[in-house]
Amino acid sequence: MYQSQTVIGITPARKDPPLADCVWPEDALHYVPDWVYTSQDVYEREQDRIFRGKTWNFVGLEAEVPEPGSYKRSYVGAVPVVVSRAEDGSLHVFENRCAHRGAEFCRHGQGKTAEFVCPYHQWSYDLKGNLQGVPFKRGVNKAGGMPRDFRNEEHGLRKLNVTTRHGVIFASYSHDVEPLEDYLTPEMLLDFDAVFPGRPLKILGYYRNELPCNWKMYHENLKDPYHATLLHSFLVVFGLLVAGNKSAMTVDTAHGRHGTMASAKSEDKYATVSEENKKEMRSFHDGLRLRDDRFLEYIKEFDSPWSVTMQTIWPNLIVQREMNTLGVRHIIPNGPNSMIMQWTMFGYEDDTDEMQRHRLRQGNLMGPAGFLGLEDNEAMKFVQEGVRRSSTDLNVLKLESGKVGTSDTLISEAAIRAMYQYYRQVMEF
Repeated sequence: MYQSQTVIGITPARKDPPLADCVWPEDALHYVPDWVYTSQDVYEREQDRIFRGKTWNFVGLEAEVPEPGSYKRSYVGAVPVVVSRAEDGSLHVFENRCAHRGAEFCRHGQGKTAEFVCPYHQWSYDLKGNLQGVPFKRGVNKAGGMPRDFRNEEHGLRKLNVTTRHGVIFASYSHDVEPLEDYLTPEMLLDFDAVFPGRPLKILGYYRNELPCNWKMYHENLKDPYHATLLHSFLVVFGLLVAGNKSAMTVDTAHGRHGTMASAKSEDKYATVSEENKKEMRSFHDGLRLRDDRFLEYIKEFDSPWSVTMQTIWPNLIVQREMNTLGVRHIIPNGPNSMIMQWTMFGYEDDTDEMQRHRLRQGNLMGPAGFLGLEDNEAMKFVQEGVRRSSTDLNVLKLESGKVGTSDTLISEAAIRAMYQYYRQVMEF
């Protein structure tokens, strides 16, 4: 018997159509079809055209691979990759797939090594992904072995294009993708560089969880300021993001694929909300108070007018700054109905002990069980369950109807419309 808390494991055929049957509604700006979230064919095309297309994908922070020989496992879309720092200090990203029989040779999340050795047949690779050793390459007693024309240099790992900005590592399957600065756009660099100004980073910890929802829902969620004022009691009661605050939903003007949701918290620890607005927000609770008010202290340390910024960098990166807690979230698609979220929390190497404790304290906002994260996770699960099980098949995007891109009101879906306008072009829908 199915439970209401469980995502049904079988997607009905009408919600898993082939590409030939995937036709976007005529009013393309204001409706999104369910098959965008549920079709396996659509998911496969996304992997090819988006994650392996002309995009820069986040793969890690330089602080995670600080020395020659350091490495970490990561993902580009659903493809496992390895990020490594070679002996000369250069950074490299290559697929975590042995060129011989396809085994994932790197089995540890992070570490330090002089070489990578496949556990199956012990083919070995250097830190740049070049094949350096094949056991019994010339056979035994003049029998067996590789053919004479076998060349190690022709059988290395599949390598990706790599670039960095202020300690953040990106990789791309495309070798003619635009420079990262152009890709990010001036609008996004303002807040990106506020979090990553070039100060050396210090890793504070990790979270990892699976969400039973399509990967695009996470982008939608952080391009949807409307939900933030309604779903999250903590945000609205404590004034982090509430209707009436100074706020913005900024979208890049080049393509509409990136966005920054931002808000400026008032000096008061608890929000002042008009009686009229309280009636609209069921999540607002007047009596909600913290036992430790230090949780809400905001130390102004950034070159930014905002106390909260949540930035979505297409296709797989979230840069979070909730007051003084900092982190990145790595979106890893896991089929049309699931995604993995890898959270990396960090501070700066020159933080005082007191500031580090403050960042860790505020870090309780984040993560799969954080005061904010758990509500989003559950809401997106509910949406995925709804679009998979229902007989209807359209999602409505009519808040601030007709507008596409940046908006100066929280009661808008203009940023989501911009994202899907770009998405339809790339996916040819």
